Amino acid sequence: MLKITLAQLNPTVGDMDGNIDQMVAAARQAQAEGAQLVVFAELSLTAYYPGDLLDEPDFLARVDAGIARLLQESQQLPDLHWVLGAPTRAAGPGKHLHNSLLVLHNGAIRLQYDKQLLPTYNIFDERRHFEPGRDVAKVLRIGQMQVGFLICEDGWNDSGADYATNPFERMADAAPDVVVSINASPSHLGKREERHQIFSQAARRHGLPILYVNQIGGQDQIVFDGASFAVQPERGIVWEAPRFVQTVCTLGFDNGGFCLPDGTPPARPPAEGLPTMEFYRQQIILGLRDYARRCGFRQVVVGSSGGIDSALTLALAAEALGPENVVGITMPSRYSSSGSVDDSVALCRNLGIALHTHPIADLVQGYARQFETSFGAPLQGLPLENVQARIRGTILMEYSNAFGHLLLTTGNKSEISVGYCTLYGDTNGGLGLLGDLYKTEVFALSRHINASAGRELIPEAIIDKPPSAELAPDQKDEDSLPPYAVLDEILKILIEGQRLSTLEYNAAQQFVERLAQTDAGRQTVAKVQRMVHRSEYKRRQAPPILRLRPRAFGTGRQMPIAAYYP
Repeated sequence: MLKITLAQLNPTVGDMDGNIDQMVAAARQAQAEGAQLVVFAELSLTAYYPGDLLDEPDFLARVDAGIARLLQESQQLPDLHWVLGAPTRAAGPGKHLHNSLLVLHNGAIRLQYDKQLLPTYNIFDERRHFEPGRDVAKVLRIGQMQVGFLICEDGWNDSGADYATNPFERMADAAPDVVVSINASPSHLGKREERHQIFSQAARRHGLPILYVNQIGGQDQIVFDGASFAVQPERGIVWEAPRFVQTVCTLGFDNGGFCLPDGTPPARPPAEGLPTMEFYRQQIILGLRDYARRCGFRQVVVGSSGGIDSALTLALAAEALGPENVVGITMPSRYSSSGSVDDSVALCRNLGIALHTHPIADLVQGYARQFETSFGAPLQGLPLENVQARIRGTILMEYSNAFGHLLLTTGNKSEISVGYCTLYGDTNGGLGLLGDLYKTEVFALSRHINASAGRELIPEAIIDKPPSAELAPDQKDEDSLPPYAVLDEILKILIEGQRLSTLEYNAAQQFVERLAQTDAGRQTVAKVQRMVHRSEYKRRQAPPILRLRPRAFGTGRQMPIAAYYP
């Protein structure tokens, strides 16, 4: 039997020493459990993705030092093979680096495999830094087994749809007993099921058992969910590691199949993953925890308007960081309803977080008075609405600067899509938790959080009230926007299109087609499309948002600001 330890770790970009410390601890556990092989994720030395740090000489010097240290550490565990990912120098023309898999054993590099398929789409930009490896398969004999190796994207092209090269074909020709694939596969809605489908089909087509090892953790806007798995040709997915949890565990491989170390079959994972709302919740919580920790923040502050977006942001932040590390600030103006203030008080009491009050009516009046004095015209209409949002944004940044809290922005994907937000106002902040959730999903996730808690964390009064920015008398979102149930279906087609799941795409497409059967409906679709195009400059200046869906704003959707959009 070949015993393989999977190290599903949470590395930090650039923290080579810290990442190696995690790897050494996992390797020692592997040795103690009798494993011959310990497997880490893609670019596990540097963490994924270092970006233009790869162009820095000092960074590469630290990579070299990290590999040297790992070689030394491997000498202390001479019976163990270490499989890990790291940037390595490339010879010849082209980019000067490879994205490599290294197998270390007893102080030496036994095998190096360079990633052949370099994704340069959506959130990925590997061709910017790496040169593709040659079209070869790499196999190493460990004990009585022939083990083949792949890196992430190399296993995603078995259909031949995206690249001319299919590394699985060469791997099948090499006929290993088992294939180990190291990955840094970001998480989004439906990604787990997509991985399972692609690798199950490849395993069945080529008759190859595959062990897929992924990392976890939040890195800027991206969250990795782990969910490492084992797949057998005739049975499909036979084992899966937990999602969103760092774990080090050992499997056996014997007689062509995966087993537990004692030889018993592993528990088959459920075909269905987390329910959608629970997936959103866990991904946001991990993303916020890691973002705050890695950026040096212990506490966060949120503007509490009494609306659904700020309420959900506060609830998620309290769960992620603890209520003692979350502060809400309510900033009533002359247009704020008493209910909004009362709802903020009830919300923060339910969550156990501190709430401060900072009225803005006098500040708004001072701005209006000075505006008219300086420019000879009254401050009214949209400028008056926006100055309220900007005053609130300034107060929140004052608090952040004074007390060291990370400011969380509260905009959702629907509002960000159509520009229903104020630059330097409610867009202020260091991270957005809801920016990849449509407004209808914000309501659904809020209800899910209450249901999971078994009590009303987010007051029903907040969930039930009509959405309003409360910047003008009796203002409602639907004064400026289509109803969110309509808007969100249009936006799904415009923003994500066929990146949606088949079920979600068909439902949205049919909805938009029915809408477009009337003149009013066609005008609504055209209006939304214009609003999306005209708001690109706002999105370009917005804080990073946690990615939850197949196509998120930020690095996943790159559109020009100054362009002709018919």
